[in-house]
Amino acid sequence: MAKKDTKKSKAAKGAKTPASKQRRRADLRGLLRIPGEEPVDLSSYDAADTPASPADKIDALADTIQMGERLGELQERLFAASTAGDRRRLLLVLQGMDTSGKGGTVKHVIGQFNPSGCRIMAFKSPTAKELKHSFLWRIKKALPLPGEIGIFDRSHYEDVLIARVRELVPLDAVERRYEKINRFERSLADDGVTVVKVFLHISAEEQRNRLLERLDNPDKHWKFSPTDIEERRLWPAYMRAYELAMERCSTDAAPWYLVPADRKWYRNWAISKLLLEHLQAMGPQYPKGDFDVEECRRRLLEEP
Repeated sequence: MAKKDTKKSKAAKGAKTPASKQRRRADLRGLLRIPGEEPVDLSSYDAADTPASPADKIDALADTIQMGERLGELQERLFAASTAGDRRRLLLVLQGMDTSGKGGTVKHVIGQFNPSGCRIMAFKSPTAKELKHSFLWRIKKALPLPGEIGIFDRSHYEDVLIARVRELVPLDAVERRYEKINRFERSLADDGVTVVKVFLHISAEEQRNRLLERLDNPDKHWKFSPTDIEERRLWPAYMRAYELAMERCSTDAAPWYLVPADRKWYRNWAISKLLLEHLQAMGPQYPKGDFDVEECRRRLLEEP
């Protein structure tokens, strides 16, 4: 994981492989995973860190493009497998403070996939209709179908984040939701859903800089709201809410991954690699044809 003052690994000390290649080979799932059921202190993680990344930004951008080609092939395999009854799919859950890069991830990472095989949902404040149901009701309606890659820009975790910070529901109701989330995510895993939950870890200073950039650019004013300033005053409360969500809900069925997000190029590289590692582990395969290939070839060649 990307904790501050982390010592170099033994592999990095004596390896003959060039450092850049060694970093690319690192298993990012293990490096960025939040263990769960252990205290999480977000102040101990450097939001500008670049764990396991290529040597520099230029290499990372090139590596991200190369991964995009492999991601596209794996996505096609996943969709093709579903036509033969494979129920597996992948769900990417993106959480983070405003400006942390949820939308940027959708644009720069998910943009590498075939959009026809993606199901993207950005969750806003619940509607009056949604409030009449369980907090998971609208989430279940947006899940990816077999063969698809689903992306949640915010998610059911808002109901233990903003709901906790803004005291939208009683605290005991928030406390019960953690286990409900764990049961829900276990049921997804049992049904063939690979859940990849990413917390985009941005520093308060970097968020201020990004908000100022929006104010400086009239074309970005639509992305700014004075309430963004009010929310910053609650930063410590939000950090604690995120810590609790990761402590309580990082499980074997659906672990949390902490991605340092101060550097946009690293964020895109890291999430691309996390998705690549998960899709490779799933190992989707093209289904075999249930027809006689040679006979079909012969018939086509015999056509006038």
